[in-house]
Amino acid sequence: MVEGDTILKPVSPYAALTVDYGSEKALVISDVHLGWEASLSEEGVHIPSQTGKLIRRLERIISLEKPDCLIVLGDVKHTIEKIEIEEWRDVPFFFERIRGKVPCVKVVPGNHDGNIEVLLPEGVEVTPQQGVILGSAGLFHGHAWPDIKMLECETLVIGHIHPTVTFKDPMGFRITNQVWVKAPCDINMLAKSMLRHYGVKFKREEDPENLLKINFSIEPKVKNLLIMPSFNDLLGGRAINRSSIYGEAVFKDFIGPIIRSRSVILERSEVYLLDGTFLGSLGMLRSLE
Repeated sequence: MVEGDTILKPVSPYAALTVDYGSEKALVISDVHLGWEASLSEEGVHIPSQTGKLIRRLERIISLEKPDCLIVLGDVKHTIEKIEIEEWRDVPFFFERIRGKVPCVKVVPGNHDGNIEVLLPEGVEVTPQQGVILGSAGLFHGHAWPDIKMLECETLVIGHIHPTVTFKDPMGFRITNQVWVKAPCDINMLAKSMLRHYGVKFKREEDPENLLKINFSIEPKVKNLLIMPSFNDLLGGRAINRSSIYGEAVFKDFIGPIIRSRSVILERSEVYLLDGTFLGSLGMLRSLE
């Protein structure tokens, strides 16, 4: 995907993205959920720690892509309001191993990253949860509104959703795969939603693009929203081709404000497997579920 002078490229067959902007290259991953095994253990499901496996996978990607910076796009750890013993161990270990492989490491906090600063070793930067801008790409976790300046980006990139597709064969067995989702945006509706969030009052007939110029000196350019699969592939995910994804409860409790604003045209979104296979539009895939 080429947006102006910025190139966004999924790293096949991994849940990772490179962003080339100017002379810099960033490697982006999302939803690592270190320590999630402890939550499973509390429910009677015992599996060994997956942290070493995730580190080795990330080291392999870094050696292939040689990025200038690694950006973890939220949900480094698994618990939300507390820190489990396993997270005190796994999060520092993860970043100690990785920061020696890449010159710059940044964490954009997600909804699971409360008090994440105390777990990170020196040299790992924590950005505002409103996200970061790389060239013409705006990156944030997806559970909260981004910086309004991201409306000047052509592509927004989020994690948070853990998108998958699921199909049922004639015998009734389900097959589930992680996917990338590239969805077109209604810039007019997105601009209105962002203006409301940032406290700008306006009448229905007023032009939101003009209001953005007046209030924030911003010219909106957003074309697409790119939804990343979770880097931790054992987490499971939300089957986006299931009809329940469009239910009001899901919009309220799970997806996040950008999609809840209805400014993302989900039916026309393009869905890709991690190996780059194009599956079709989400509207088409829903009819096959």
